[in-house]
Amino acid sequence: MSERLEPGAPAPAFTLPDADGNEVSLADHKGRKVIVYFYPAALTPGCTKQACDFTDNLELLTGAGYDVIGISPDKPEKLAKFRDEESLKVTLLADPDKRVLEAYGAFGEKKLYGKTVTGVIRSTIVVDEEGKVERALYNVKATGHVAKIIRDLGV
Repeated sequence: MSERLEPGAPAPAFTLPDADGNEVSLADHKGRKVIVYFYPAALTPGCTKQACDFTDNLELLTGAGYDVIGISPDKPEKLAKFRDEESLKVTLLADPDKRVLEAYGAFGEKKLYGKTVTGVIRSTIVVDEEGKVERALYNVKATGHVAKIIRDLGV
């Protein structure tokens, strides 16, 4: 099971392909705050709701100095379909080998319908301008989560 991140810790560096296969790195966002959220699978109801919520609030978040990146174990082709079908504006990155998910503590044992399974733990990590973890939220709900983040960040 991967270790959960704590505020003040350095955010693990990553470079992953986006929906179009272009490489995107956390370092590309240095000097801005980044909301990195981890979700189980594109084109599923909860993940779609969450991605649409982030898209609907993207202008507000970017205006407040936050970039938004969604990461899942899906391949870039599925992310492109997800983005296009749902008109998503957030950056979606593919982590099929789950290295970044594990580095961020977003992959491991979780409860699903009363059973213990291994999979993606829906999580949101807020990274500050210097690349340090500002907030680490695990086992978040897909619905209402974006509104809660906006309130908590004072945006």
